[in-house]
Amino acid sequence: MDTLDSRQVYANPWMSIREDTIRRQDGSVGIYGVIDKPPFALVIPEDGERLFLVEQFRYPLGRRCWEFPQGTAPDQLELPPRELAERELREETGLRAGRLTELGTLDLAPGLSSQRGAVFLATELTIGVHQREHEEQDMRAAWFTHERFREMVATGEITDAQSIAAYSLLLLHRAGVGVAD
Repeated sequence: MDTLDSRQVYANPWMSIREDTIRRQDGSVGIYGVIDKPPFALVIPEDGERLFLVEQFRYPLGRRCWEFPQGTAPDQLELPPRELAERELREETGLRAGRLTELGTLDLAPGLSSQRGAVFLATELTIGVHQREHEEQDMRAAWFTHERFREMVATGEITDAQSIAAYSLLLLHRAGVGVAD
């Protein structure tokens, strides 16, 4: 597929949307809408057999959601993945990791978005004060066992695709498959 033209149709401090004119393999011309967002980091805080999750209201869904701490840098900045992971962990939870292990990369929604994210396991945790952004003022946080996390996924209490995929990367890591530390 070739891009013939591209124009931005919307932008705000968190994302932009572009419409590309494309040529398909058969020569036909069409359009493709793309949501561009900066890379995100997702952190799995683990203390022994417990995982630390955050819960917040997700406006597009109109409901509260449990998920692993995750996010992007402000104003569409692109920070190094490890730095972004440390920032998100500290900001949303107050936790600091003595050790961050990269588990892999996730493509958020490759059929409509260019956004990719790095997944990290955070261990050797120390507790501090969170530094949440204004939009995160309703955020709650709690520890869950691995067993409870899996139950919450199975019953639909956790539906966040990134968190579920990140947990799969953790399981692969534990099985000896994946990105080396």
